[in-house]
Amino acid sequence: MYNLVLLAARPPEWTHEQFIAWWRGDHAELTYRLPGLRAWRHTEIDAALEPRSEGWDGISVLGFDSPEDLRKALASPEWAEAVAQVGDMKGRRIAVMGHEAEMFAA
Repeated sequence: MYNLVLLAARPPEWTHEQFIAWWRGDHAELTYRLPGLRAWRHTEIDAALEPRSEGWDGISVLGFDSPEDLRKALASPEWAEAVAQVGDMKGRRIAVMGHEAEMFAA
């Protein structure tokens, strides 16, 4: 699996609950349509382990079969629509991509 990992923080004028509801609601409706999307996991962050990790609201991991499939999704009209929906929202994000390796499964 090749993943796009997004760590995001809400706009300052939004509550955590509003941001998560939007991310898992209206924004999710656009995300589901990304071509080649094979899996999507979303984690609502409710606590930071340490002070330097504070200030984040959620993590999305979008899975694709290959880097090429992710690149196609990022070039798609569906991705453009999702980006347009975010617009000039004043939240923060970190976006990274890479190959997944399962390290443990119980």
